[in-house]
Amino acid sequence: MIADNQIDALLNQASYSKKYQITKRHHLIFWTIYILFNTIRWGSYFDDYSYSLKTNLLGFPIHMTLAYLNVYYLMPKFVYKKKYWSYAGLVVLSLFLMLVLKYYLTYYLVSTNVWPEGPEEPNGLSFNYAVQMMLGEFYVVAFVTAIKVTIDWLGENNRFNDLEKRQLATELRFLRSQVSPHFFFNTLNNIYGLTLEKSDKAPEVVLKLSELMRYLLYATKKRKQDLISELNCIQNYIDLERIRFSDKLKVEVEIKGDLHNKKIAPMLLIPLIENCFKHGANQNLGDVKIKLSALVKADFLYFEVTNNLPQHSTSNDSLSINTKNDRSRETIKKSGGIGLTNVKKRLELGYAPQDYELIINQTNQDFTVKLKLKV
Repeated sequence: MIADNQIDALLNQASYSKKYQITKRHHLIFWTIYILFNTIRWGSYFDDYSYSLKTNLLGFPIHMTLAYLNVYYLMPKFVYKKKYWSYAGLVVLSLFLMLVLKYYLTYYLVSTNVWPEGPEEPNGLSFNYAVQMMLGEFYVVAFVTAIKVTIDWLGENNRFNDLEKRQLATELRFLRSQVSPHFFFNTLNNIYGLTLEKSDKAPEVVLKLSELMRYLLYATKKRKQDLISELNCIQNYIDLERIRFSDKLKVEVEIKGDLHNKKIAPMLLIPLIENCFKHGANQNLGDVKIKLSALVKADFLYFEVTNNLPQHSTSNDSLSINTKNDRSRETIKKSGGIGLTNVKKRLELGYAPQDYELIINQTNQDFTVKLKLKV
């Protein structure tokens, strides 16, 4: 689960990380290492470090020009637009032009023997010399391109992860804030009904509601809440409904297991109880029967709530939904409304798939919700 302070941190951070941006310092470090490496490599090969340094300083602008031309112009202009043949032709042309430039610069500024590592001194621009030099330039371009593409991929992946976290945080905040207004709206409707009847129970309901408000205002800001506090909140809610329905409401509550030091996402169970009254008791003309059980075994909470359906319901259809094999949010919405949809979404966003299981069963007589949750 994500706490409010964690959500704020996610929402206030930059849209994407600067961790994978290439700065001027990185360019300077790369080309410095490249020149030193090549100078030492070819200097030791020819046993002439002066010659190696001259040829590398001469070839350095050519390497850099080809590399930057490829990664900052040719690839965005042609590869990213899927113009592969045009790209290949321009790369070959660029390599050839740089080959000609390098040949004459080396010949006139360094040595007439432009290919000392070759099998023989070339007489002009020979085919073998051209192939070797172009391949050498291609290796440099390919190496720089591989680095750039890798860094770009890491940056895009990091940016995607940042955006995904921001979306998750925003959605969790919305869902958690949605619970409280929904809960208060139903309870205030109860008070409104009692005041219309001028019932003496109204003050007691207001007192109970104030206790619930205190819980909701503080509990929902925490990352996780004590399971005991969540169950106490449920009991207060049932007491409120018991005042309203009087003897018509028959509730069986059974709680077993060690509840101490068990944590749960705040306001996660309340919508399950609300659902019993909203879609069961509020439409029932006879007795309202609700059975609630909570069992803590090992690190899991086994929560089950069942309510009888309205007596005037004539539907013989049955419904069974398991979040492990049925991802239809629309089906849950039709069966239980916004409350169950909210619970399912919060489970998906806040818990790992193996840490919960939500099962919904409906017959023509009753409606049952079972939740297995790691606590």
